Amino acid sequence: MSPKAAGHTIRPLKPHWKLRPIDPADVRRLERQHGLPDVVAALLVARGRGDPDEAGRFLDAGLRSLHDPRALPGVDAAAERLLRAARDREKVLIHGDYDVDGVTGTTMLTRLLRSLGAPVDWHIPNRLTDGYSFGEHSLEATRRAGASVVVSVDNGTSAHATIAALAAEGVDVVVTDHHEPPRGPLPEALAIVNPKVGPNRYPFRELCGAGVAFKLCWALCQELAQGSKVRDEHREFLLEATAYVAVATVCDVVPLVDENRVLARRGLLALERTANPGLRALLDVCGLGDQALVAEDVGFKVGPRLNAAGRLAGAHKAVNLLLAATPDRARELAHELDELNTERRRIEGELLDEARRAAEPFADAAEHPVLVLAGQGWHQGVVGIVAARMVEEFGRPALVIGLDGATGRGSARSVAGVDVLEILHGGADAMERYGGHAQAAGCEVRADRVDELRAALERRAAELLPDGGLPEPRVDVDYELPLGRMTPELMRHLDRLEPFGERNEKPVLTSPSLRLAEPPRVVGATGAHLTFRVRAGDACLKAVAFGMGARREELRMGRDLRLVYTPRWNTFRGETSLELHVVDFEAEG
Repeated sequence: MSPKAAGHTIRPLKPHWKLRPIDPADVRRLERQHGLPDVVAALLVARGRGDPDEAGRFLDAGLRSLHDPRALPGVDAAAERLLRAARDREKVLIHGDYDVDGVTGTTMLTRLLRSLGAPVDWHIPNRLTDGYSFGEHSLEATRRAGASVVVSVDNGTSAHATIAALAAEGVDVVVTDHHEPPRGPLPEALAIVNPKVGPNRYPFRELCGAGVAFKLCWALCQELAQGSKVRDEHREFLLEATAYVAVATVCDVVPLVDENRVLARRGLLALERTANPGLRALLDVCGLGDQALVAEDVGFKVGPRLNAAGRLAGAHKAVNLLLAATPDRARELAHELDELNTERRRIEGELLDEARRAAEPFADAAEHPVLVLAGQGWHQGVVGIVAARMVEEFGRPALVIGLDGATGRGSARSVAGVDVLEILHGGADAMERYGGHAQAAGCEVRADRVDELRAALERRAAELLPDGGLPEPRVDVDYELPLGRMTPELMRHLDRLEPFGERNEKPVLTSPSLRLAEPPRVVGATGAHLTFRVRAGDACLKAVAFGMGARREELRMGRDLRLVYTPRWNTFRGETSLELHVVDFEAEG
């Protein structure tokens, strides 16, 4: 089908299905210049990459398009101080965070600095007892290590008090972070390496925390080489380290564009072939040891296991896994993380049920444009996951707070197009502290101020939302495609657009005039999902509709059907096949 037909003349879709506008001339130009199928060219145009040069850079995702780390603010001072510490054998403490971003960045810097001869310890706060970022625990860890230099990973940009206290004890602090800076002056650290701190000349501000740590590693290697071209052994380290960055980039849900795309795409390839015992054992326990990797594998299998340690126990288990020197030790730790992840899922399910009940009084979205839910004993390690589920189910920003007596810690998540950090600014006076970014943030609040906080956030959300209401739910459809064209060969072309994620969404296609090839089956322990096969002419493909088990009666044999779906590979027992993941469907006629 022509791009013109795809973009403008297909049969009207459901009101909330929106076909992305596509300029047919741009599609034809990309087809000719890059030898692309019309579907792939249309997807690039629909995502604002209709310029042939830009599309070429996007498809290539070459390492040469990464930005020079020396453009980052503070990186020169940070590199000089750390190399001096390595040369003089000063003790260095890497101060990470308990999520995937902090764990991978901590591992990366620890490995490099140790290879340079620096005596390095690392410290990860305990989510349940220490809270997020720097605090009293940071001072204790620094004294215990006897460190004269502390390097933060994925935190520290707002840690005025702790950095000042460390400086008073003669400790130099290097901050590597990607969170939004505080309103007002920055902490008086030796260096703050953060692409969001300005004014600066760094051309891309959306790196994750591990991405910033990677850039510092790169700058260290440049400094050692006394130029931009690093030594062979350091180049090998940096290429291997992209595997850590890929995991963090995907799991921290930063935009998969510009150099994030390069780091994620190249890092997934590095992860596939890694010889690192910890990463290898982690892939094996996830059932991913013998297949090509995509972003979804990392986001739904690798990341949750690394995160499980910090959510339920201590993130030190995850760092120890990634630093493991032998396969036996790595396998032992990988299985421990797998067991923790199973326990995390059980706790999450119980808390999700409680949160749904707690949300009932706030069902009116006009009156309560942001959900603020709190409960005594709610496990603070999983409130972020539950907040994300509340956003999915209720279609509005959500803050879920786990209370422990008089105090509580909460995590906020948001819908597309709504900045949850801006909403939290509205309740600044009611919180002990808070921080984060547009789609995810956290806070600490006293139990007796939760109602006050809810009222303040609801007022701020009402001010921020367009026309006083939340964005309407919609399904953006990229292209209409006859089912017969959805082949493994086309799928291999679509794979060139991976990794998919924030601002590089998975393709959403629609195929009309389908028939069921067999009755649909309800699957899953709770009957939540559907599986069925659809056909059109000689073409026949399996479709899976997650969370749509209740809609089984809408699918009837002998009735025309239109699907909206994302195609993907499915590997099961060593066999890989093409299947359709259903976004929505409707009976035709």
